Amino acid sequence: MINFETFLFGLLVTSTLTGLVTEAVKKITVEYNVNYRANTLAGLVSLVLSAAIGIGYIFVTNVGFTAQVVAYIIALIFMSWLCAMIGYDKVIQTISQFKTYRKDE
Repeated sequence: MINFETFLFGLLVTSTLTGLVTEAVKKITVEYNVNYRANTLAGLVSLVLSAAIGIGYIFVTNVGFTAQVVAYIIALIFMSWLCAMIGYDKVIQTISQFKTYRKDE
């Protein structure tokens, strides 16, 4: 079973690795004189990494492919892409605002 804390940790790992892998790919493209768009590259890297991390987590922990797990992976892919586009800090700030709003009701 995946909980919200595990999801946020996966998002943190994916966001961190996205930045590192994107920089590595940029260095390789410069060596080969390949033109690229930085945001597109970061977005694609985040999509691939988040899918790989989500599926890898399922295989490592022997969690079954339930509807909830698939929804978490889809959310991880989307949120990772969003972090790559606008930044991890802004996404986490928005999530914490939603959590605070829900507790006030």
